[in-house]
Amino acid sequence: MMTADPIWLTAEIREIEHLATLLPEPPRLMEKAGLAAAQIVRDQLHKKPGYHALVLAGPGNNGGDAFVVARYLMEWGNAVTVAFNGDRNRVPPDAKQAMQAWTDIGGEILSDIPDGNQSWDVVIDGLFGIGLDHSRSRPIEGKYREWVDTVNQMNVPIVSLDIPSGLGSDDGCIYGTAIRASTTVTFIGLKPGLFTNFGPECCGEIVLRDLNIQPLSPPEPHIWLLNQNFVQSFLPPLRTTNSHKGSYGNVAILGGSTGMIGAALLAGRSALHLGAGRVYLGLLAENAPPVDLSQPELMLRYPSELFTLERLNCLVIGPGLGQSKEALSCLEQALKSKPVLVIDADALNLIAQHQKLAKKLSQRGAFSILTPHPAEAARLLNTDTATVQNDRMHAANQISRHFNCYTVLKGAGSICCFPDGKCYMNTSGNPGLSTAGTGDVLAGFIGALIAQGLNPDQALLLAVYLHGAAADHLLQQNYGPLGMVASEVIGVARLLLNKWTSQNESIRVKKITLAHKQGR
Repeated sequence: MMTADPIWLTAEIREIEHLATLLPEPPRLMEKAGLAAAQIVRDQLHKKPGYHALVLAGPGNNGGDAFVVARYLMEWGNAVTVAFNGDRNRVPPDAKQAMQAWTDIGGEILSDIPDGNQSWDVVIDGLFGIGLDHSRSRPIEGKYREWVDTVNQMNVPIVSLDIPSGLGSDDGCIYGTAIRASTTVTFIGLKPGLFTNFGPECCGEIVLRDLNIQPLSPPEPHIWLLNQNFVQSFLPPLRTTNSHKGSYGNVAILGGSTGMIGAALLAGRSALHLGAGRVYLGLLAENAPPVDLSQPELMLRYPSELFTLERLNCLVIGPGLGQSKEALSCLEQALKSKPVLVIDADALNLIAQHQKLAKKLSQRGAFSILTPHPAEAARLLNTDTATVQNDRMHAANQISRHFNCYTVLKGAGSICCFPDGKCYMNTSGNPGLSTAGTGDVLAGFIGALIAQGLNPDQALLLAVYLHGAAADHLLQQNYGPLGMVASEVIGVARLLLNKWTSQNESIRVKKITLAHKQGR
């Protein structure tokens, strides 16, 4: 099976760096990092030597990396201006050596970015690296803030070293201000802040250089980055000719109170178009239609009837549910039921309001999947949205552990957490999903995949990635982000799912053919 890419917290990166120093021949990490970044700058500019680079060096080891980059760029025949604003006597030892190596080849160090109409071809951001967070660091201010704001207004490529200055490595928060890089060259391993919160806005293209560090007994990763190959490995094989609707499971959607029928319909249509054999829809609205004329394949039932269905694989509760007494009663029944639960929207808000429901959820004998956006997550954790966004990984983990469930904290860089502490970060998706109904569509996707036999963890990861990938496909076709609507995502997701399934089958057939030719 394909694997996802590991992601490392700052403390884990520091541990890997420390372990590297214990090797018989410790690698020169700063030299390797600076050379790797300089090579990327050279390759991306696609120019012969002679371009002009502005290098911003900070007071720590990130600044040391910047001095190494500057040295290589100058040795390759380019004009390099280095700006450093700090106390040279307080620079860490490795960075001080890098600074000295720069001056030894005739490099100058300016205390500020030169005034006037300078024509830079590239800016190297080596001000601050990993380690910025709300507990240990002050926000960027003073001269450094001026520099960040200045280069952000330049119409030139900006290459950040390890992580854009001002961006939290673990949380993706902005501390005062942050560089908006066109490329981020990150070292040793990927970091959470690159992919969630403000990370996607600040990082541009992310290039990993692991520096070929191979320490003994490195820490075990517990965070991974989703990619298409990984989620595609969860797909079942192509459907057999000898199959029927009962072969692909049953999913029920419960919600759609008065004025919010559309939410439940979107979830139901999503489940149907993603391959569930049967989709039942229980609507709470007084004026609920007897049939969905646009999608008559949906089987409408009274809400209470959903709990008597046999062989129900998954129950999605929450889209348009409302917070009435009837909604509360339905949720209580759902928590007692045996199928896998996907709990969304108002069902989450009701759990946040009623401790008895929260306790029943945490004690369920069957699997549960929670799909909160940041405001719903804040209610579940009895805190505020800002606190959730300031540490999205921690918030998602708290919800999973407290309620003993699988969780996806939606938003930029959605985070999927499991009860055992494993976390996955998603990079698919774009601002086109910032519209009503996309969460209902995701809930329907999860339900459909569970109905077809995927484990809850597999269904969650595949649905989250596919949901974003469908939006990305629409964006590529110029159908967004402005005006992208939830119902458009459904058809594109079906298209991609079928495409990926066919690719899987093609790979499987090639492997069988190759094995046959080799006489296995």
